[in-house]
Amino acid sequence: MSHEEITRARLDVLRREHRDLDEAIGALAAQNLSSSLTLQRLKKQKLSLKDRISRLEDELTPDIIA
Repeated sequence: MSHEEITRARLDVLRREHRDLDEAIGALAAQNLSSSLTLQRLKKQKLSLKDRISRLEDELTPDIIA
């Protein structure tokens, strides 16, 4: 596998994790049974995943010098 293929595979995994966290946060928020600390922790994880996704997407996008 090339570096680009590996990066795309990692990107797919991270996007799936991000989507799963989003669903979990929505379910917990709807139940109103979880602590705000748990929700904060999950949201922080989701934001961290989003940052990692952005870095990988930037890595795949070629630099264009204007």
